[in-house]
Amino acid sequence: MRIIFMGTPDFATALLKELCARGHEVAGVYSQPPRPAGRGMSEKKSSVHQFAESKGLLVRTPKSLRSADEQEAFKALDADVAVVAAYGLLLPQPILDAPKYGCLNLHGSLLPRWRGAAPIQRAIMAGDAETGVEVMKMDAGLDTGPVAMTARTPIGPDMTAGELHDKLAELGAPLMADALDLLAKGELRFTPQREEGACYAAKIDKAEARIDWRRPARELHDHVRGLAPFPGAFFEGDLGHGVERVKALRTEVEEGKAAPGTVLDNAGLVACGERALRLVRVQRAGKGEMAIEEFLRGRKLVKGAVLG
Repeated sequence: MRIIFMGTPDFATALLKELCARGHEVAGVYSQPPRPAGRGMSEKKSSVHQFAESKGLLVRTPKSLRSADEQEAFKALDADVAVVAAYGLLLPQPILDAPKYGCLNLHGSLLPRWRGAAPIQRAIMAGDAETGVEVMKMDAGLDTGPVAMTARTPIGPDMTAGELHDKLAELGAPLMADALDLLAKGELRFTPQREEGACYAAKIDKAEARIDWRRPARELHDHVRGLAPFPGAFFEGDLGHGVERVKALRTEVEEGKAAPGTVLDNAGLVACGERALRLVRVQRAGKGEMAIEEFLRGRKLVKGAVLG
């Protein structure tokens, strides 16, 4: 089929690779504009942008699709269908209507649960035991369109958002490619979403990343893994070199009781509102991820200290 591909991060790149491998004609690729990144804050192209250019594909990076000129340029690509995966821009109705068969979205949740921008992180942060990836037809609502195909996967009790992202990308690429094969044969069928159980996966706000030790350890464990590896849940404390901010990337729930935030031993066990959280892997500012044992060789986290 002749497709327009719309996506930005690694999750979408896996799908674009699959569609190219299956021989679809990619009329154009839309991705978010390059953004400052790294210590030098030089502009960096998105994962999708880089892969598309490596394949010699037409790449467009508009900041908005609301102008008549952008909508006409999109329509002029004369696509059978647009395939959307973690693109990052709202699609106005003229964009949704332009391709012959509309726009298909690859969404990383079991709709209607976790409609919105951060379904992978929110599922883990809520302690969900299962999620999935779905092919849906886009409409004017936010992830409210009818669903055609689903692939499910369990969420392990220690699985991080990064690990779940990779699993859903692995499941989603062939799922969407199979959906396009059925669409080309006129055999792709859609089922309207129910409204029961609908909830919104809001974009992750940096302010959410701070660890509140007053919460139960089980909730904080889910909070940590839902934000790992990025942006990373963090705590602050005087670790022997002044107050520092440290990201917690892997944790374990253990028994322990004291005022929330109190360090219970010399190996990274911290009291919570209920039970305690063992720090397993952490990251200091400007440093790489490390085991707690390595961290404690250079920083103090002593029994009786209280973390902010």
